[in-house]
Amino acid sequence: MKKTILITGASSGIGKASVKKFQAEGWNVIATMRSPENETELNELEDVLIAKLDVQDQQSIDKAVQAGLAQFGRIDVVLNNAGYGLLGTFESVAKDSIQRQYDVNVFGLFDVTRTVLPYFRKQKSGMFINISSVGGKITFPLTSLYHSTKFAVEGFSESVHYELAPLGIKVKIVEPGSVTTDFGGRSLDFQHDTNLDEYNDFVGPVMESFQALMDPAKSSPSELVAEVIYGAATDGSDQLRYRAGADAEQMLSARGAMSDEAFIDMMKQQLDIK
Repeated sequence: MKKTILITGASSGIGKASVKKFQAEGWNVIATMRSPENETELNELEDVLIAKLDVQDQQSIDKAVQAGLAQFGRIDVVLNNAGYGLLGTFESVAKDSIQRQYDVNVFGLFDVTRTVLPYFRKQKSGMFINISSVGGKITFPLTSLYHSTKFAVEGFSESVHYELAPLGIKVKIVEPGSVTTDFGGRSLDFQHDTNLDEYNDFVGPVMESFQALMDPAKSSPSELVAEVIYGAATDGSDQLRYRAGADAEQMLSARGAMSDEAFIDMMKQQLDIK
């Protein structure tokens, strides 16, 4: 029987690359996004259903899941990919922006998971692949809120897998490094109040360092991450975490081998933080 995957955040980047990868491998794909009316590429592919889904809107989640089940009869894998990055000095960020960061990256993932779980329980099988980041295991400056959401995804995913495994439901985590996606564009929100003078001398140089780190020439293409995701979905193993990208492998290996103090000192040197 042909398998079906539901993908959130499928309009660009890792999500769109994953739609193409799974479709090319013969899967049915429920490609969900906030503005499906703007999609002009994925709707040309066979066995791809474009559905509206905003992870902050439970009704849209319900409708997308129902539409996918009506079209394909079942769902085998959910790729929780939708997310964005909130950067800046913590003191500058308004509470409603913090709420949105959690609504999208954490509570949205929870809501999609809770919506699909009854179907997975009924069919006694299924898999959730949750997109984390190297930022779910290590931190950079000015990204405290984003990191806190990805640390939450890591902890949630690792813990919930215990209770779902006996039901035949797998949970996997994919940890990309720097990826050539729209994350640095419309999926990035930078907030800093320059009236908070004490931070200004810190923020400027760090953001310049970030621009160098986000250089597309040094980033992994979304297609590479999609390959890792497809491998996680099909390798038949109980492996929990998958690293995606040479920089992810390098950074996470270094973090595991170093003390907190040594790793933080290394990061300060790389970012030229005094």
